[in-house]
Amino acid sequence: MKAKINAEWDNLRKVAVHSPGIEMYFGLLDPFASLYERSFSMKEAIREHELLTYTLKHEFKIDIIPLKETILNKADKSPLIREKLINLAIEKISYTGDVDEVKYAKYEAGKNRNVLDSNYYFNTLLLNPQVELESGVGTRMIQLNVTENEPLSNLYFIRDQQAVTDMGIILSRMSKPQRKREPELTKFLWNTLNIPIACEIKKPGTFEGGDFIPMNEFALVGVGDRTDMFGVEQVLKFGLGYSEVGVVHQPKHPLIPHNKTDSMMNMHLDTYFNVASDGVVVGCEILLKNAQVEIYQKESRGNYIKSDDHTNLYDYIVSKGFEIIDITTLEYLAYASNFLCVKNGTIVAVEVDRMVKDVINNLIDKAALDPETYGNLLKQVKKDYNILRCEGQFFPHKKEIYQHDIDAFPLNLINLTGGYGGAHCMTCAIYRN
Repeated sequence: MKAKINAEWDNLRKVAVHSPGIEMYFGLLDPFASLYERSFSMKEAIREHELLTYTLKHEFKIDIIPLKETILNKADKSPLIREKLINLAIEKISYTGDVDEVKYAKYEAGKNRNVLDSNYYFNTLLLNPQVELESGVGTRMIQLNVTENEPLSNLYFIRDQQAVTDMGIILSRMSKPQRKREPELTKFLWNTLNIPIACEIKKPGTFEGGDFIPMNEFALVGVGDRTDMFGVEQVLKFGLGYSEVGVVHQPKHPLIPHNKTDSMMNMHLDTYFNVASDGVVVGCEILLKNAQVEIYQKESRGNYIKSDDHTNLYDYIVSKGFEIIDITTLEYLAYASNFLCVKNGTIVAVEVDRMVKDVINNLIDKAALDPETYGNLLKQVKKDYNILRCEGQFFPHKKEIYQHDIDAFPLNLINLTGGYGGAHCMTCAIYRN
């Protein structure tokens, strides 16, 4: 199976997804610590994910590769793959407590390798359990405490564990501890499907797939809270072959005071910028103009030379011949730019008008706790809301979309986006032609 992408607007043929399961429950126990934006209905989130997958498969005839189902199917058919899955999972279980009880629990786990099904071991990878055993007086008087250590509650944002370039897959190294283990699972998937990995980011570098956008002759790589320059250097050396790369520095919204920060608001490049066609991009202009770009020219394979030119993302994209559809601060916070381009001029987008009230209410709560950081931002999004409501111009139902002949398929993903991402984040494009 191929994994290769030259441009974000090429026809999407294969895409990997992961339908959220039990790991999302643990994420919702503490949304903030789980990197979620807010609480939401898990039941409805799963239903929305089914809608997203159904749309891609049946509306656009895209080959869907579900992470969990694919791994389990391969494991059940191949003893070798199942053995690898078991070994990987067993590494994640730790037993502590009474020596005799721990010894017996490990014995039972080893003895029952052929009894326990593949789904058991997959869930072990999701939940990373620690089993604490303490025995008391009497028959089976055992205190059993099971702790899930950093469960992979963000795994359904399957864009980030890797990027697919013109040379193949770059396997990420995630910056946040909550997400560190995720690339282990997607790497297992690629190995199972015999898809080669072109580059695997190593320590101390970090890199996440949401910071990469291919543009045919050139590519954009975001750098900031999630992807650092150590990671970018490895990407340039081993992971891609575009003639030019623009390294985009994560911008700060000017309405956030200079002594404050909230890097989650635009954690990845694709949260405030995206590509709708071979001549049109969508982005929040105020952020595009604040995002500084360093330009790297390809000298030879794996050898990029940094140019002396300095520019910003807005000017850089315009210089490449693209027109920009500007979105408001409120729209970008409601994941307007986090759409998925399925073919040139056709996008699957978030229905922003269904999102904005949740975004505003969430910001109201933040401003109540920290008015210095979020007060001016809240005023702006309220202003944006009044203007957009009066004009009836919520993305993707904007006149600019129609003027640029962009065909948009909006979906109501109000619960799924509570995890901090839209359709782009929830899909890993594997192959485009």
